[in-house]
Amino acid sequence: MASDAVSRRAQLRWLLLLALLTALAVGAGGVSGLYLIGQVEKAVDERKRAEEENLQRVVTYDTGSTVTSLGTIVTNLAGPGDVWVRLEASVVVKTGTFANPQAMVAEIRQDILGYLRTLTVAQIEGPSGLSHLREDLTERVQVRSKGQARDFFIETLVVQ
Repeated sequence: MASDAVSRRAQLRWLLLLALLTALAVGAGGVSGLYLIGQVEKAVDERKRAEEENLQRVVTYDTGSTVTSLGTIVTNLAGPGDVWVRLEASVVVKTGTFANPQAMVAEIRQDILGYLRTLTVAQIEGPSGLSHLREDLTERVQVRSKGQARDFFIETLVVQ
């Protein structure tokens, strides 16, 4: 009988210890869950705020601006030699900035054509390659227009 009472006490201790550990685990899980919910809500709020800021950064042009198409530029790339690129682009300029806007467009087209002939497929591959290409072409348009071009858009880019 004495051993029976000792074994019941041992079982009771184990059950109490198990209950205590379970309560501790539930409490720790609840606290960490509340912390994670707070972090997720904070991240969602930051993302919404960033999207609202991006919407506010939309570029607006006054009525004195015109979009001038550069037309289609087709050329082969530097490497490999059998790869061709077709580019359609536009430039936004303030109306009346250039006495002869078609001459400026022709100069920009020739500059872009010369630049495209120096590129390889690897340089324009992927999102970062396209981004770098757009930055380089925008810089060339700015230089060629003496800073008068307000923006540059790549409408179509096909590499085959």
